[in-house]
Amino acid sequence: MPRLVILGSASAVPDADHENTHMVLQGEHVSVMIDCTGRPLVNLKKIGMGIEDLADLILTHFHPDHVGAVPNLLMSLWLVGRSAPLRIYGLHHCLQRVEDLMAAFSWEEWKGFFPVAFHHLPEREGILVLDNQDFQIYASPVRHYVPNIGLRVLVKQTGFVFAYSSDTVPCPETVRLAHQADLLIHEATGDEPLGHSSAAQAGAIAEEAGVKRLGLIHYPVWEADSSHLVAEAQTTFKGPVFLCEDFMSIELDGSN
Repeated sequence: MPRLVILGSASAVPDADHENTHMVLQGEHVSVMIDCTGRPLVNLKKIGMGIEDLADLILTHFHPDHVGAVPNLLMSLWLVGRSAPLRIYGLHHCLQRVEDLMAAFSWEEWKGFFPVAFHHLPEREGILVLDNQDFQIYASPVRHYVPNIGLRVLVKQTGFVFAYSSDTVPCPETVRLAHQADLLIHEATGDEPLGHSSAAQAGAIAEEAGVKRLGLIHYPVWEADSSHLVAEAQTTFKGPVFLCEDFMSIELDGSN
């Protein structure tokens, strides 16, 4: 059964129990990682993925807590013998900097490296990112300190629709992205008018979009109390709300 595994749920500063926010979509045939931080190869192995299983990597935006481990992932996969190609998707603002970062490590000199293809996405709403056997994924710009995208995922096997806000202030783009989705995963860093949303604001977006269920992610954990976040979101959203936790597995069939 296709599933979404939360590999990390923290905002910019992680702690011993929470890694920075990133996740992986696992289908029957293909796995897609969304953002890359922490110890990606260790985390993927922990959920049972082999070194060839990851087909695609989507990077939402160029902030360290979302892309900081890309060089480590690529180097680790190379060193343990991966040969399958890897496709990386993101806005030009992000991918240009990732490519510059890899150039700074002189990765063109790493011998026997597996093929890596960078796919630069236009900064427009409803852009098709990829369409494979398991998932159809679209991206739309959201509103953060740097160019950023949220995602809408159709699970082909079940018809389940999952939306992910990424880091953003409340905005109509997220409402359209999440319209009538079965699940919206929305950040809950706090009310920062230029870059982030509170749990109550996430709830309001979920209510306006008409989603069935809301998960809160990218919340403060460093010397912070998150126990109030679900109740806060429930003040503005009538549906079920839960707090994402590291290595939480969500079946993408509407059963949980």
